[in-house]
Amino acid sequence: MQNNQRDELSQRLRALREAVGEDVAITAKATGITTELYEKYESGESDIPISFLSAIATHFGVNVNALLTGSDARARVFSVTRAGRGPVVERRAQYHYEALAAGFAGKPMEPYRVTVEPGRADIVLNTHSGQELNVVLSGTLLVRVDGHDTILNKGDAIYYDSSRPHGMQALNDKPAVFIAVITS
Repeated sequence: MQNNQRDELSQRLRALREAVGEDVAITAKATGITTELYEKYESGESDIPISFLSAIATHFGVNVNALLTGSDARARVFSVTRAGRGPVVERRAQYHYEALAAGFAGKPMEPYRVTVEPGRADIVLNTHSGQELNVVLSGTLLVRVDGHDTILNKGDAIYYDSSRPHGMQALNDKPAVFIAVITS
């Protein structure tokens, strides 16, 4: 995540928490992280993962894209996102998320176009509420869910309980691009 984007997101987190008058420790506990880690997110010291954004959006009853963009979605019938024009969040150096329905209000799911760059030897695992569908558009992707590894190629899909530890890794020294649809 770029520093200015992380700073803006951190400011939105703080403003939201302060607007409801909630203590840092309460927010951290409600989202399943330590107070210290929450403070790093809110101060901009640490990249903020999508799993945390999903948890805090659920906790405060807001849309994830409102956190990402700073504005509420308005569309209720349909929303078009042109290629490469969706709001972007970069969780880690290897992950690039593009929101595909940021303009649609009241979504029960969040769709993203995700690019995973090669080069990381370990798989960082995440958990969040809900379920997730991943459909590979290009490249080869190793998906680990609850200790089980599955290799996916172009056109392959996997659906899983995202409360289980899961993570991805691009294989063959090439980026992997996939659509992720996340429910909460």
